[in-house]
Amino acid sequence: MSQKFSRRDFLKVTGLALGGAAVACSGLGYVAARPPEISTPELVLGKELTVDKRVLVTYATRAGSIVEIANAIGDTLATRGFRAEVKPVKSQPALDGYAAVILGSAIRMGNWLPEMVKFIEANHAALAAMPTTLFTVHMLNTGEDETSRAAREAYVTSVRALLSDAENAYFEGAMDFSRLSLLDRFISKMVKAEEADRRDWDAIKCWAEAVPIDAIAEKGKL
Repeated sequence: MSQKFSRRDFLKVTGLALGGAAVACSGLGYVAARPPEISTPELVLGKELTVDKRVLVTYATRAGSIVEIANAIGDTLATRGFRAEVKPVKSQPALDGYAAVILGSAIRMGNWLPEMVKFIEANHAALAAMPTTLFTVHMLNTGEDETSRAAREAYVTSVRALLSDAENAYFEGAMDFSRLSLLDRFISKMVKAEEADRRDWDAIKCWAEAVPIDAIAEKGKL
């Protein structure tokens, strides 16, 4: 069942965020806002393959749900004959030598995470000149009604301004309160977020199998 994020919910979260800012000013914010350490290893999948078929899969995360999704995408690309390098965007991966890039982000406050948006801004010229594909991981607005679709499209507004032609896929993620900061956990419970893992691994694999990288290879670009 689709869970929608209404204007009332947004205003509630905004008020809670302002309250969190007040906590931060009180000197308790660092502890409250700091999430548990999330493992974000850099992986090279298909490392035995030729280096001229390198694809970068880079992602931004808060609670780690997207890490496993990015790894699954990289693993599927490796089975297709590509050398997939999976890296967190916080490592600021250089784009030199890659023939294609897949960018993914979790959603916070209705937007892609700021570190991914900043990465795209800093590398806009390079990304615009190479095959770039997007994927978004979220928990709300998952239905096929007009309201849900509009809300999903709004997630990537800031990215669309930079990469207007990039294909974007949406995947449901996982909510694990133990992976959240105290502040995020409090906000999630106040808006009645459900602790659940709704990642559809078959859908993720099928998408990775269909990302149009083979066509690029046939044209000699890889």
